[in-house]
Amino acid sequence: MAVACSNLIKILLETALDEESHLKVLRFLESNPRMSQRDLAVAMGVSLGKTNYCIKALLDKGFIKMQNFRNSQNKLAYAYLLTPAGVEEKACIAMRFLKYKVQEYERLRAEILELQREAELLDNENE
Repeated sequence: MAVACSNLIKILLETALDEESHLKVLRFLESNPRMSQRDLAVAMGVSLGKTNYCIKALLDKGFIKMQNFRNSQNKLAYAYLLTPAGVEEKACIAMRFLKYKVQEYERLRAEILELQREAELLDNENE
């Protein structure tokens, strides 16, 4: 049972991390569709391989489409454009991410309050 729970937690965490990465990619590409994968990787602070993985996943799901630049001398120059489904998914991911972050904030706030109470008790005992 513990192994199943551990695996479920791992899957949920990986899903949350993927969603966060996908949200970052969608945000960057929405503001700069001509951003290269290398520039995107640097902006996100992740490896080029992770960026390529995210781009491919978003392409496969139909959330972005790829177009060659017109009149580009560089045959590998692409623009990554959000599709209508991509715009909708970006909004959905953002809402889930916001909900998760608010819950995380509330947990941290409660933990900080508890630590402050413990510190006050220690201070009172040492006086």
